[in-house]
Amino acid sequence: MAVSETQLIETGEKRDGRGRKIRPADHRSEYVRTYQSSGLTMAAFARREGLKYSTFAGWVIKCAARGHSRVAPVRFAEVRLPLASASGPAPGLEVRLVDGTVARGSNAGELAALVRALRS
Repeated sequence: MAVSETQLIETGEKRDGRGRKIRPADHRSEYVRTYQSSGLTMAAFARREGLKYSTFAGWVIKCAARGHSRVAPVRFAEVRLPLASASGPAPGLEVRLVDGTVARGSNAGELAALVRALRS
């Protein structure tokens, strides 16, 4: 007969009645500061840190409401597309969205409409 030995190790983590970890406010704000400098999306950062996305998003919103967030400015870049020649097919276009989605096409108008549809 095999004998099993079990030890209870106290980690100091507090949990609520449902067993969820309760993180102190200073830990939550540290996660938000780390996220803001990571360059990752909220979803990618939460996944990397093992946090539930909706919980983490709430932390980010609360920090922004208290004025603790640094909102990154929106950046745009002007690009010039090569003209399609009558002798060959139009060049391929590719758009990479922040979440990693890639949209490809040869018609800039249709591709822009697809990107708008994906973002809504």
